[in-house]
Amino acid sequence: MSVIKICGITNLQDAIRAAQLGVDYLGFNFYPKSPRCVDVTRCAEISAVLQEDFPDVQRVGIFVNATIAEIEFTLQTGCLHLAQLHGDETPAFLSLLGNYAFKAIRTPDVASINVYANARDSHVPDFLLDASVPGAYGGTGVTANWEFAESISSQYDFFLAGGLSPANVPVAVRQVQPWGVDVASGVESRPGVKDVGKMKDFIAAVRQADFQKGQ
Repeated sequence: MSVIKICGITNLQDAIRAAQLGVDYLGFNFYPKSPRCVDVTRCAEISAVLQEDFPDVQRVGIFVNATIAEIEFTLQTGCLHLAQLHGDETPAFLSLLGNYAFKAIRTPDVASINVYANARDSHVPDFLLDASVPGAYGGTGVTANWEFAESISSQYDFFLAGGLSPANVPVAVRQVQPWGVDVASGVESRPGVKDVGKMKDFIAAVRQADFQKGQ
């Protein structure tokens, strides 16, 4: 089955509803310019409840050009399992975080992907593939290059992100067959506020596509 990640969680209610619906990963954005930005205190408050009631849900922090010290401090609070590096971080920077980080890649380039995937000590996920939008670091609602994603899906375990929604995710899952799918704006009523109906529809659409893929 495809792994499902809902990103841009900003409040406890949305986190609980997503966990109840059966998501595998939840993303918390620490990029100050994002409308979905949360601080460490808010993330810790939400994570404490999730750890108690939904311990299997993996919590991921999204960082854009943060320092190693900032990322390590946030990881050490215990509110996150992993860091997703969504800026201009180098493979060397990624390797400093070992098992605790993976890279978001916006340029469909096999050479870059190989370097970033090999910079990790751990295997899953290898990276996140997002849409390339000049001047933006994700959350744009623009779809990624599915043709390129399909061409590498048998080689890597990656999250497919970028413009996914309940309407188009079944096609993405069947065509690309990614290890996981990542959604933010596609399940929102407004930036930073999730729509429980859209989340439910998104998850149901992924599971239906998984079933059809296996037939």
